[in-house]
Amino acid sequence: MFNEYAINPPKTEIYMKKVKIRLASLLFMCFASTASFAQLSSAKIDSLMQNALQKFKVAGASIAVVKDGKVIHSKGYGISSVETKKPVDENTNFQIASNTKAFTTAALSILEDEGKLKWTDKVKDYLPEFKMYNDYVTENFNIQDLLTHRSGLGLGVGDLMFFPDGSDFTAKDVMTSFQYFKPVSAFRTQFDYDNLLYIVAGEVIAKVSGMTYEQFVQQRIITPLQMNRTFVGSLLKDKSNLAIPHSSTSGTIKSIDFYNIAMGSAAGGIYSNVTDMSKWMITRLNKGQYGEDLKSSLFSLKNHDEMWRIHTVMPADPNPRYNSHFNGYGLGWGISDAKGSLKVEHTGGLPGMLSIVTLFPDQNLGIVILTNTQDGGAGLFMAMSNTIADSYLGLDDFGWTDKMAQWMNQDKNTSDDVTIDTWKKVASVKNTKVKNEDFIGVYEDRWFGKAEVFLKGKQLWIKCLRSPKLNGPLAFYDANTFAVKWEYQAMNCDALTTFSVDEKGKAQSIKMKGISPNIDFSFDFQDLDFKRVAK
Repeated sequence: MFNEYAINPPKTEIYMKKVKIRLASLLFMCFASTASFAQLSSAKIDSLMQNALQKFKVAGASIAVVKDGKVIHSKGYGISSVETKKPVDENTNFQIASNTKAFTTAALSILEDEGKLKWTDKVKDYLPEFKMYNDYVTENFNIQDLLTHRSGLGLGVGDLMFFPDGSDFTAKDVMTSFQYFKPVSAFRTQFDYDNLLYIVAGEVIAKVSGMTYEQFVQQRIITPLQMNRTFVGSLLKDKSNLAIPHSSTSGTIKSIDFYNIAMGSAAGGIYSNVTDMSKWMITRLNKGQYGEDLKSSLFSLKNHDEMWRIHTVMPADPNPRYNSHFNGYGLGWGISDAKGSLKVEHTGGLPGMLSIVTLFPDQNLGIVILTNTQDGGAGLFMAMSNTIADSYLGLDDFGWTDKMAQWMNQDKNTSDDVTIDTWKKVASVKNTKVKNEDFIGVYEDRWFGKAEVFLKGKQLWIKCLRSPKLNGPLAFYDANTFAVKWEYQAMNCDALTTFSVDEKGKAQSIKMKGISPNIDFSFDFQDLDFKRVAK
């Protein structure tokens, strides 16, 4: 769920892509006034944030704005937990999820500057176990290919290895998994957001530096920038001011379990706050320079340019409001233009944790928003970042909060209808007699491992052996298809499970797909192909 760059709510990536398409149509239909509105005061941002918290049903959020090298607004809103009611402040830590990817590319830039690797080096030369879906791609896959979402594999491929959390997959499993996936496009020709390859990038950093990924980023980036309350993955020890993840899917804001990033640190493992993220934004806007009189450099100007160069081209945003001419993905950043100004952006999403970082280098402007509520968090950060940016781009007040809230409600209702109809059908056929013994057995997928179908009491049940949270009852749906309601309910990821049977009616294989149209793309059930291996 880690998020498309301006793309994971649950996994903001694909969701934000849908948001942009829908908003583009709204923008074409709306007549915008020609009068621009003034750059927003702190008091105005306060008012807008309080309104957005209510409109999007978000427990807490924080925001910082930097301009011309200075922090002009930095503040928390709402609460970090519905249980403790502790208020969010500017130092409250959130999981920034895929906004970690820019730290990963910065770490590689440092190593490239030091001559310890080259961007064009082959991944297999550092990690011999790395293997892609054919020999040509394996032989030619270089370090930049790990970072640019152009592998030829599909959206979120293999994310089930760490989504939901609690599985026993390792980074080595990730490196050897790609050979089993089917490509959806030719190598280096199409953007499809990927998390697993960033995990491989983290392994390259560890191999070259002699440190763990977490240690390298903490010591070589976070410490020099004096991001004193920011931590990578397992290095987080102080949890005294840590936002708790929430979900508002049910209509009521409820806390959910923390997502343990485990091996995925290089794809989305940083905990940070808007105070520290302001330092990060200022450094990025200063092209890697920091410290007194900007005498220190985190990375070279050459590699600053490399990270902010489009490597994977995507269609430009069609809406007329921003008059965008180009769009693509750099190294850990989305690159586009708005009203003639360069825009550099990324989003992040984990269960109950959603974030956005937006930079406008031509205006020397940076905006970061961190939220702790699934579903509504994406609407809040999109509405607020756009509203603030518009005030600097000389645009009119578009009323982003109301428009985003309206669209999200419509989209949720549509998605809910599909899910509700599925479970209504299950309820209507609950008395259908099923020959359970035809389905019971052990099945195996080449990259995901084994799943067992068995009787729990009188109920047919399925459990994924390497991902313990993916287990639940199989309810008859139609023919040889069953609906599974996972015991894991922190996110909406229930699935339809279809068995293929032999001439005697005995199941031989299993395919799956998510029920909800808005299922997070990291639940890539469609990439599973289970084959029976035992009775």
